[in-house]
Amino acid sequence: MEIGIFGLPLSGKTTLFNLLTNSSAETGFASSKKKANMGISKVPDARLDELKRIWSPKKTTYTTVNYVDVAGVEKGGEKGLSSDVMTSLKNTDALLVVVRQFASDMVPHPEESIDPKRDVSILTSEMLLSDLVIVETRLERIAKQMKGKVSDEVMREKELMEKLQAILEEERPLRDVELSADEIKIIKGFQFLTLKPLIVVINTGEEDIADGDALASELTASINSPKVAVTHLCAEIEQEISQLSPEEATEFLADLGIEEPATARIIRTSYELLGLISFFTMGEDECRAWTVERGAKAPRAAGVIHSDLERGFIRAEVVSYENFVSAGSLAACRDKGLLSTEGKEYVVKDGDILNIRFNV
Repeated sequence: MEIGIFGLPLSGKTTLFNLLTNSSAETGFASSKKKANMGISKVPDARLDELKRIWSPKKTTYTTVNYVDVAGVEKGGEKGLSSDVMTSLKNTDALLVVVRQFASDMVPHPEESIDPKRDVSILTSEMLLSDLVIVETRLERIAKQMKGKVSDEVMREKELMEKLQAILEEERPLRDVELSADEIKIIKGFQFLTLKPLIVVINTGEEDIADGDALASELTASINSPKVAVTHLCAEIEQEISQLSPEEATEFLADLGIEEPATARIIRTSYELLGLISFFTMGEDECRAWTVERGAKAPRAAGVIHSDLERGFIRAEVVSYENFVSAGSLAACRDKGLLSTEGKEYVVKDGDILNIRFNV
């Protein structure tokens, strides 16, 4: 999974990138014109930690998320986002927008006031314009093709592009429009930004930490889209926490009334928005977490591990994480009837522990 991070200059987006990926990319005024930063974040999972404790494997492998942090978005470009930003965000699975809720005389907001709702609107407008330019450019090329004989496929694309053009001109993100499977297939290669799921992160000041949930709920209501999720953090405080020992961090979080580091919440929000779940494989050699789409069947999950496992899938031995931990061992799971044998139609659930049987 790859997520693109962007926002207005001085929103704290690169600070968030550093927190998520344990990087040290340059922040502040000097970073606004830099090329994209790229990093990898290990997905924290207490369940995998527990499996590690039980098995003491030689290796423990967490799932990961790739993050791309682009330069601050300048408002009012004639063609929307710059080509560098578009190139960096094109192949991402979702977009993460950082908006400011903190005031600072040392780091002034580029719009000279604090208004997360307005900032989301500005960034959305830039994405809409960029998508509209792509659609109009494609329609111009199709128009040139129309001078000769054209295929039914080109005609279908023309009709779809005209439909998208009308939607974008109404300032409606494509993610909020119902498109058929055929329509999505036609436009897949264009990687429209407003078609991607969107995570909005409100970067608050320390004084607003307690109000973070209320601020997120208010912004969620104003956006009103099932493919947009809103969460919050105080990047400055989170940065301080990241430099503490685990014990000190836990105590600091408790003092602030924070249940978990915001980075973990952001990753979980990303999974939920994209409809992803985690399943596990385990043994003395390795305990490992894997990511698959919610609703995926057992052969698809097997294919995430290795294509041979999907190709030669026979069956899967399955036990839920909760049942395994409760029973204490696979042998106990078998004795209690908690370990089941499932075929190709089994739908994998979040937290399932799988052992794939296959033959190639």
